[in-house]
Amino acid sequence: MKKMLTLVAVLLSCAAFAQEKLTVASPDKQLKVEISLQHGKPSYTVNYQGIQVLENSPLGLVTTAGDFSQSLTLVKQESHSIDKTYTQSRIKKSEIHYVANQLICTFANAEKKEVQLTFNVSNNDIAFRYGLFQYKQTASCIVEKELTGFHFPAQTTTFLSPQAPASSGWMRTKPSYEEEYQAEAPLNQASKYRLGYTFPALFHVGKDAWALVSETGVTGAYCGSRLSESQEGTFSIAFPEKGENNGHGTAEPGLALPDNTPWRTITVGTSLKPIVETTVPFDVVEPLYAPSQVYKPGRATWSWIMWQDESMNYNDQVAFIDLAAKMGYEYILIDALWDKNLGYERLASLIKYAQSKKVDVFLWYNSNGFWNDAPQGAKQCMNNPIARKKEMKWLKEQGVKGLKVDFFGGDKQETIQLYEAILSDANDYGLMIIFHGCTLPRGWERLYPNYVSSEAVLASENLIFNQHFDDNEAFNACLHPFIRNTVGSMDFGGTLLNKRLNRNNNGGNVRKTTDIFQLATAVLFQTTVQNFAITPNNLTDVPSFEIDFMKQVPTTWDETVFVEGYPGKYCVLARRHGTQWYLVGVNAGKTPLQIKLNLPMFAGKTVNEYIDDDKKNPLMRSVQVKNTGETTVTIQPEGGFMWVK
Repeated sequence: MKKMLTLVAVLLSCAAFAQEKLTVASPDKQLKVEISLQHGKPSYTVNYQGIQVLENSPLGLVTTAGDFSQSLTLVKQESHSIDKTYTQSRIKKSEIHYVANQLICTFANAEKKEVQLTFNVSNNDIAFRYGLFQYKQTASCIVEKELTGFHFPAQTTTFLSPQAPASSGWMRTKPSYEEEYQAEAPLNQASKYRLGYTFPALFHVGKDAWALVSETGVTGAYCGSRLSESQEGTFSIAFPEKGENNGHGTAEPGLALPDNTPWRTITVGTSLKPIVETTVPFDVVEPLYAPSQVYKPGRATWSWIMWQDESMNYNDQVAFIDLAAKMGYEYILIDALWDKNLGYERLASLIKYAQSKKVDVFLWYNSNGFWNDAPQGAKQCMNNPIARKKEMKWLKEQGVKGLKVDFFGGDKQETIQLYEAILSDANDYGLMIIFHGCTLPRGWERLYPNYVSSEAVLASENLIFNQHFDDNEAFNACLHPFIRNTVGSMDFGGTLLNKRLNRNNNGGNVRKTTDIFQLATAVLFQTTVQNFAITPNNLTDVPSFEIDFMKQVPTTWDETVFVEGYPGKYCVLARRHGTQWYLVGVNAGKTPLQIKLNLPMFAGKTVNEYIDDDKKNPLMRSVQVKNTGETTVTIQPEGGFMWVK
């Protein structure tokens, strides 16, 4: 009888240990994550200021080295405090102080194989990942499934972009993160293609809280992931489709053991301020290599966006080099088809001409090997390491400063490895990299010091292609500061000052947004090399103060402050470059928007105000701000305003 009572006590003790709940809170105690085992299955919840942001959500991995999703027991736990500062020139602020509490839980499965789960919790951000070990002779594995989920309360609405099918779209170049968002959709609404959603993903938890879900630290050691379709409010991590990359490469990532998965991130707040201002994609990663030189930010002109393929000729490129020189811009982007229309010899001459005007060159390349049918050249240079290094050596000799590499179309580990190889080789030859037709950057500004930005958005070219996108430009622009541009640099290629979107400003699609709206996006959209869509005719066909603004607008920011806004409706944002503040606002509505603002950084100062009058004509005037910093601003429909001091 005594032995039986002892056995019962042991079993009860084990059961209690298995149901033990572990909590890690943010330094300010407002954000709490609770991790628990329920019948051997790990899960977690997220609570912010008493608001349940995530209900019981699954955790776990299934790998070829072991099943770490069930029959787990807690082996040990460790708690640490993180307090670090770092500088980063290519994100929304330059000096970052990251303070977080860390909980590391080690679990064992039925085979006694261990898995580590690390949670970093700062005041508004959660980052977590899995760590796997070498298991005797098993030194590698395939991650077959990640059970990580995000279970939102029933009252949640969503702001999501659907995952596009593999090898779909023009010349089979998708997925490329260029699908349209649907704002405030019901929690369980199916996505357009029934393939889930791309990162980042924004959720509104009733009227109480906001949450942004994404991932960071994705390198060639893993694949890029996305969110699944909602299953009764739960979105799970999903791996790439098997058909991506033209069917080549595995959809499931492989790991050399020991190693960690990428970080899953959740940013939460009762307002959108912590989401717009978050730096968590960069807080939890470290540079993978040192820069081979100092990489210079700047502004660029490019002919292709407005003058299209026909502009890839020597004289038109000279015109845009001259435009860059007149604007004081650092770069020109020479886009697709230069290999056939100019050739290497004429290109070398064009580069020398640009340099004589104190303008440096970015050059376009097709990423293609075998994964899609995009025909534009230069091709077959970036997909092969031998060809790539030979090409980059020549580019360095010519003084080219950066590349824009296009048409990737997938998130498989094999494709992520290509991104990483291009970046690493480019650094050896002193080249900066912009990606287009591509995946979302996931902490890459910090991981790769020569990385500049990625498109990964429904960008400016669509305004040229289809009037539908002009009709919805303001709506989309009022989404990006809250979603896509929160987690990484975004090469939108905007600030279009032509009223009609063709070469002569007299035909093609009609721009619906005002000039001031367009100027505001030069600050609203963040990337350190801005390829602006202005054209030579804009020097004389828009007010001179617009050109003067575009001549001096910076591309790097020391501070970013969200002021007010709502996704898809309006956004007011302030950025600081050195001691100079830029305040911008845009309105996606069809009626004027009057808002009261509190702007302590402008208190008592005289500012240059750029604004639309009631007929949507652009004005610039001097405004004296009250000592309180309080003001009321009216933003015209599909219009904007700016303050500069």
